[in-house]
Amino acid sequence: MSQGLHETKPQLWRALVVFNDGSELLLYLGRSSAQVRAGYQSAFLELLDEEERSRVQTIQMQRWHGAPDAGRWVPQATLSIPGVKLAKAAS
Repeated sequence: MSQGLHETKPQLWRALVVFNDGSELLLYLGRSSAQVRAGYQSAFLELLDEEERSRVQTIQMQRWHGAPDAGRWVPQATLSIPGVKLAKAAS
């Protein structure tokens, strides 16, 4: 088997969008909190349309805790919603 086909380190961090109705959407998956912080804003703008962005309640950064097949996502931080500060400053 080729080494290129195996993930050497699992993706342990993610950014998860929580909408006003309680539904969720995986926004970004990364190997570190720094990687998630660096990439989630562009993913937010690329993946969500304007209507979806308006329904975002929060963006959670979560870390996987436990074995790959027997663990859970643990909230670590709340990330800022891209564009919210600009919209508030403009009004």
